[in-house]
Amino acid sequence: MPGPQSEPLARKIDCVRLYVSDLDSGLAFYRDQLRHELIWRTERAVGLRMPETDAEIVLQTEDKVQEIDLKVESAEAAAARFKEAGGKVLVPPFDIQIGRAVVVQDPWGNQFVLLDASKGPLVTDAEGNVIGNASMPGKGTEKK
Repeated sequence: MPGPQSEPLARKIDCVRLYVSDLDSGLAFYRDQLRHELIWRTERAVGLRMPETDAEIVLQTEDKVQEIDLKVESAEAAAARFKEAGGKVLVPPFDIQIGRAVVVQDPWGNQFVLLDASKGPLVTDAEGNVIGNASMPGKGTEKK
């Protein structure tokens, strides 16, 4: 009988997070030279579009570690299922702007983030600055 345990855990790749020491320099390279369109921007991160997927390249200035984020239905349920399967929960579920996230590690040492969008996608103004989430009525023009 189909149920939550019979479905794949990860729904899709949400983003690949890359460290840059300066957002403007990162944008000069990834947006201006490599032609990835800006989707959204905060003080410490930017999201860039890849044309054949809704997964993003996220440039950020906070953590020098490269990160892969996978979208799940629920961060809490994913953490429990991952641990039950033999993986480790390195950082228990926590709030992020679009929902909840958990940092996990598989039995071979691969670390990644499982996240949900329970708070709704990002909403931006005309310049791409994040102004809230889609769950906040009447805000912004573009959704992540």
